[in-house]
Amino acid sequence: MKALLNSLTEAEMGLVRETDKEKLATLDEDGLVELHTRVRRARNKYVKLYRREAGARVEEFGGRGHARPKNRRNAQKAEVFEDTLARVSRHLAAAARRSAKELKAGRLAAARQESPIPPPRSAGDAAARPLTSQRTDRRPDSAALRRRQAKTLASGARRQAKRDSS
Repeated sequence: MKALLNSLTEAEMGLVRETDKEKLATLDEDGLVELHTRVRRARNKYVKLYRREAGARVEEFGGRGHARPKNRRNAQKAEVFEDTLARVSRHLAAAARRSAKELKAGRLAAARQESPIPPPRSAGDAAARPLTSQRTDRRPDSAALRRRQAKTLASGARRQAKRDSS
């Protein structure tokens, strides 16, 4: 493995060095996304090279697996970048979880600050406009109306449960 790392080009080695734990810890989510993209491109490059060269040798050797010894370097480079990509992916996932928690906490704090309680009414407002319902009988008139009301209540409950779970 060390011989393979020494055989990487300077640009490839620089990309692998960028994925050290200390360097990954200093990157924010956007930096991790950018690094993830570059590492994924490098991994895809060597996977494609391995498959193309091994595929070209299928007739000669009888299969891609049998052609592998002649194409070992590309396979090993693809494996190095696969490990590197996995490391960056783990850090990116952790950063995304942290970011989601921060956004949720900020959203909840903002919701708590916005008071849903209406301002108190003065005595003059209450006397000027009494609160009465336009319809006094709220009982369902038919089975269809009862079903529609039940459906509305259930969809509201599902919507609220979905909000509460996020």
